[in-house]
Amino acid sequence: MQFTKYSGLGNDFVFLDTPQAQAVKDPFRAAQVLCDRHHGIGADGLVLLLPSAKADVRMRIINSDGSEAEMCGNASRCVPLHLVRRQLTSKKQITLDTLAGIIRTEIVDEPSGLVRVDMGSPRLTRGEIPVEGPADQRAVGITVQTQARSFTGTAVSMGNPHFVIFVDDINQVPLATWGPTLENHPAFARKTNVEFVQVLDEHTVRMRVWERGAGITQACGTGACATAVASILNKKTAETITVKLDGGDLQITWPQGKNVWMTGPAREVFRGEYVGDL
Repeated sequence: MQFTKYSGLGNDFVFLDTPQAQAVKDPFRAAQVLCDRHHGIGADGLVLLLPSAKADVRMRIINSDGSEAEMCGNASRCVPLHLVRRQLTSKKQITLDTLAGIIRTEIVDEPSGLVRVDMGSPRLTRGEIPVEGPADQRAVGITVQTQARSFTGTAVSMGNPHFVIFVDDINQVPLATWGPTLENHPAFARKTNVEFVQVLDEHTVRMRVWERGAGITQACGTGACATAVASILNKKTAETITVKLDGGDLQITWPQGKNVWMTGPAREVFRGEYVGDL
């Protein structure tokens, strides 16, 4: 089975084009097998590219643990680059059909792999995210109690749920311990991605992420967007910021509370053939 490996700031994915994607009988098991870093190709997720009646392509995201994500910001930058470089389209503005809705992308600079994505409008009420509590209320500065301690953060959905926690020193966060505890907390009906954020100045933040279904990753596009939204809601930054992740930087803007825009690089890592049994 032919595949392509892509990376968005170290958040990496196995891509299967339409013929291969349609041939996969069990995409959830396939993701676990292909994403295994010791016995498979190794990735944070599997991207299935399929036909769509509503957009240029349908993008399914299966996490490395076999769970399906509504959408993925970093993969959304990789897909248009892949389609253009494989000569599957000549368009620079490409739409993606996802479980979170239609995502609009634009290739800003193809040689450098720079892609801009309209991430849509953030969902801010508890019912939309979802997080426990009155459905019509925002979840800004809410407290989540675990057995070990309490966490105060802001919940936001970018089509998938996020819980953003501001800290004084990002280097003191035991991400591998706190991340899974919060991901699986009963306050979040669909689990949650977890971002720990240190504000460096009005235009810059440092973020580390525990991704729902994937664990610690080098970068999370939707998480960076949720971080920008939470930073603005908590009056910590301007509406355009640089989010510094383990894998590099993303430029995020939330102009006048409308759609969130993300700009950053994507790159093809390698192509190959998986010869195992799926």
